[in-house]
Amino acid sequence: MSKKIVVLGAGTGGTIVANNLRRHLPADWEITIIDRDDDHLYQPGLLFVPFGLSSTKKLVKSRKKYIIPGINFVIDEITRIDPEKQQVTTKNHTFNYDFLVISTGCRIAPEENDGLLDTWNKTAFSFYYLDAAEQLRKKLKEFDGGKIVMNVAELPFKCPVAPIEFVFLTDWYLKSRGIRNKCEIEYVTPLPGAFTKPKASAVFTESAKEKNVKITTGFELNMVNGKEKYIESVQGDKVNYDLLVIVPTTIGDKVISDSGIDDGIGYVPTHHNTLKALKHERIYVIGDATNVPTSKAGSVAHYEADVVVFNIMAEIHGVKPEEIYDGHSTCFIVYSKGTSSLIDFNYRIEPLPGKYPMPKLGPFTLLHETKMNWYGKLGFEPLYWNVLLAGRHLGAPPTLVMAGKHVG
Repeated sequence: MSKKIVVLGAGTGGTIVANNLRRHLPADWEITIIDRDDDHLYQPGLLFVPFGLSSTKKLVKSRKKYIIPGINFVIDEITRIDPEKQQVTTKNHTFNYDFLVISTGCRIAPEENDGLLDTWNKTAFSFYYLDAAEQLRKKLKEFDGGKIVMNVAELPFKCPVAPIEFVFLTDWYLKSRGIRNKCEIEYVTPLPGAFTKPKASAVFTESAKEKNVKITTGFELNMVNGKEKYIESVQGDKVNYDLLVIVPTTIGDKVISDSGIDDGIGYVPTHHNTLKALKHERIYVIGDATNVPTSKAGSVAHYEADVVVFNIMAEIHGVKPEEIYDGHSTCFIVYSKGTSSLIDFNYRIEPLPGKYPMPKLGPFTLLHETKMNWYGKLGFEPLYWNVLLAGRHLGAPPTLVMAGKHVG
C-alpha cells in the first residue's frame, strides 16, 4: 500500500519541500502538491515593478516547470483540511495523507481596512501582488510632486523590510526624475521603529534621515479617507498624503480559518523550532502560513524547508522531530538602483555587522550599503529559479551562523 504526503501550496516553501522529499523517499511514497493555479510568482521582484526596474511578465513562470518528476501536481482549489480524518478536500477531489505540509501563504486584505477599498488604485496603492504593482508603476510615472506616504496597516505583514526598501527606492526614483525637491516621503508604521529589531532599526532610521525620509512609528491604522487624502490612527492622529502606498491588513489563507485550525487571523499555530502544527499530529507548517515570530519572507521559507524535510524523514523512521529551526532570516535591503544592504538574524540574535556568507571574505557586507550587495540581490533571482526551488543545497545551514559577525 502506498504512503502519501500532501503539500498544500506550490509557492517557495511548498515547492522546495516537495522536491526535497521526492529526492529522499522511495517510489512507494506518493507526493502530491496542490495549488489553485500554475503561476509561480517571484515575489521579491514585485518591489522593483513600480520603479521600472522589473516587469510583471518576468516575474511569473509555470509552477509545473519547477516541480521535479515523480510528484503529482494538482491544480484545484483547497476547500477543507480535516486533521482527524487525515484528509484534504478540494473542489474536485479528496486526498488522504500520512503527512501534510501546509504552505498556503498569506494575502493582503484591503477590505479589512475602513475606507481603503473606496480609494483603492485611485489615491491608495500597493505593490504586494502583480496588478497592484503595475498600477503603482503607472501612478508613480505621472506623479509630479507632493507627499508620498508608505503605510503598514497592522502586524504581522509580509517581508518587514519591503516598506523600508520602498521609501528608499522612492527617494532614488524621484531624484532620478529631478523632482525630489518637490516631494515629501513619510513611512508610517505600527512598529516602535523602522524595523522589528532595534539595532537594524537604528541603522535604517539613520539612512532615512540622510535621505530626508520621515518615519512615524506606533501608528495603528484606523481608517483611510480617500476623499480628503489622509490616514487616521486608532489614537486619532492624522497623516495627510497625495499618494498613499499601503500594506493592508495581511491574513492567512481562507482554508485555514474555514477548517478551524487557525490562530484567529488565518495562521496555523506552529511549534517555533520543529515547525510541527501545535494542535495536530503529522502536520508541518512552512513559510507565511505559520505563526512563528520571524519574518514572512522567502529566505525564511527556504531555511524552514530543510527543517520540515528533516523532521518528516525523522518521523517516517520512527524518530522524534528535532527542535532545529531558530527563526533564521536573511534579507537584502535595496537602498537605490545600484546599492543594497544585507541583514542576517534569528529569533534571539539581532542583525549584526560583519561579512556574509564567509568570515572576512564576504563577498557581502552586513548592515552596510554596498554595490556588491546590490549584485547579490540581482543574482538571487536566477539562483531562486534554478537552484533553490529544486531543493538543492547551497551549503548554507538552516540556522544562523555567527562566524563573520561582529558582536558588541
